Amino acid sequence: MPSVRQIRGRIRSVKNTARVTGAMQMVAASKMRRAQERVTGSRPYAEKLYEVLAGLVSSGGLDPDNLHPFMVKRPVNKVLVVQISPDRGLAGGLPGNINRATGNFLLQSPSPSTLITVGKKARDFMTRAGRDIRAVFTDLSDRPSLVDVMPIVHIIQEMYLNQEVDEVYLAYTKYVNILLQEPIITQLLPIDPSEFVTDQKHLEYLYEPDPTTVLQTLLPRFLEIQVYQSILESIASEQSSRMVAMRNATENANEMADGLTLELNKARQDAITAELLDLVGGVAALEG
Repeated sequence: MPSVRQIRGRIRSVKNTARVTGAMQMVAASKMRRAQERVTGSRPYAEKLYEVLAGLVSSGGLDPDNLHPFMVKRPVNKVLVVQISPDRGLAGGLPGNINRATGNFLLQSPSPSTLITVGKKARDFMTRAGRDIRAVFTDLSDRPSLVDVMPIVHIIQEMYLNQEVDEVYLAYTKYVNILLQEPIITQLLPIDPSEFVTDQKHLEYLYEPDPTTVLQTLLPRFLEIQVYQSILESIASEQSSRMVAMRNATENANEMADGLTLELNKARQDAITAELLDLVGGVAALEG
């Protein structure tokens, strides 16, 4: 059985750990609230852009003979996957979930693939797996602007327009709520026009100079907002997962400290009992 001194040392260590994880929980909670605000703040722009594109497609503004390159489908010889992951650990199972989902997707893909990784966890995982990585982005801000993600978008556009890749997919973690973050893999390019066809009625717009020109101007913006929104979703998911993980770690550390305190009390009681027995034995020996 450990000595009283050893148990006290373990209690001190566990309580220090609880203080650290508690502080990390509060930091993650603060960052999570800001990330939630950015996710919800960007959604109206994305929804309005989607609505305008849907109106263009539904109104017959799509010229089959003059499609934007982003809408042109061609035989798939190579696939690009843009994987978004955290830079840091201590985020529960989130990094493992998105790495596992992306890895399974690559294994099931019938075409050769290359990657753009955003975040150190994706980079490290795909490097260990021996995958072809075209570009790496790390240390992205917790509050990125659209300008911060433009280098990623430019590489995607360049590779697709130069026909280096024929399909582009986004792999990220969608923020559902504090307790649920869902790994998502969605096709980014080519853009399917039928995606914008719905049964809902759209407002009628007057386009200047013409619907085709407007459509070709908006599609690159649509690509940018898709990448930007996925990064915001991933950041909100990361902070939520880290907050929950640190909360659980703090609770577990406090429970362990309580258990060690009980063990300490038992050890002290055993020591006192042993001393009393020694005293009683000594008195009995003297009297005998």
